[in-house]
Amino acid sequence: MKSAILSSVPASPMQPAGAICRACGVDCTTVAVGRPRRYPSDLCDSEWVLIAALLPTPAADTLGGGRPEVHCRRTIIDAIFYVADNGCKWRALPIDFPPRSTVHGVFTKWRKQGVWDAMNDALRDRERVRAGRKAEPTAAVIDSQSVRAAETVGKDSRGWDNAKKVGGRKRHIAVDVLGLLLVVHVTAANVQDRDAAFFLLQRMRMLYGKISLVWADSGYDYGKLIDGARRILRLTVQIVRRTDDMTGFVVLPRRWIVERTLSWICQRRRCVRDYERLPENHEAMVTISMIMLMARRLARPRTVLSRAA
Repeated sequence: MKSAILSSVPASPMQPAGAICRACGVDCTTVAVGRPRRYPSDLCDSEWVLIAALLPTPAADTLGGGRPEVHCRRTIIDAIFYVADNGCKWRALPIDFPPRSTVHGVFTKWRKQGVWDAMNDALRDRERVRAGRKAEPTAAVIDSQSVRAAETVGKDSRGWDNAKKVGGRKRHIAVDVLGLLLVVHVTAANVQDRDAAFFLLQRMRMLYGKISLVWADSGYDYGKLIDGARRILRLTVQIVRRTDDMTGFVVLPRRWIVERTLSWICQRRRCVRDYERLPENHEAMVTISMIMLMARRLARPRTVLSRAA
């Protein structure tokens, strides 16, 4: 439901775990088939089990019908993750992946259907529960980051951030107290944080009704924004300020959480620079970078340190 609000195209029903893969002919979550695992970005078996259950039902298995899928979805996910992790061109996909037109077509279709957002929501909820918190967040932290744009980014969606001396786009994100992504919104780099913040908070309010407190830096200290968030969205925006005696880099309460998330996102080379023609595609790449991070965490056995008596 959360992702359907974000997308103009309703998401398909999610595929139940243990379904037979049309391309493999078997349940490929339990039987190893297809290409061998070669690249660091490839899904391990436990990660694939998590993600396979969150994918939409193939068109051929729906009432509307459709052509059966030729390529295994695990291979397509591996190809999309390869582009996100290594930052290569779609045309430069290694030959052991499906054709780039197929991979990019699935990436775009699932972005329009809200599949990436739904997958991020499901994995984030599981990670929050595993960390001992409730699945639904009640507080958030917001911030922005300007990134340089490649020549593939159109002039109508890029700008110049004079404060950071960066020409390109700016991604505005909202995260929970664990630093897990809630909402991402991409604009031209010349858009002020406070101008994009109300739209970001509005999207967040539509998706997460229990959030009532938002922390932000001094760039969002604008009376109309704070008053509007309180009156219209019923959100309290609390500014975390630096004191006058602070010099150099200082870890500030709450603000460091979202700054760490921006660092996590930049671990994927496709997100270090913006190569996408559409801002929505860059939002999807940011979401995929967090999906990769959470899938690895959830698939990794959680170690419990025993305290000596």
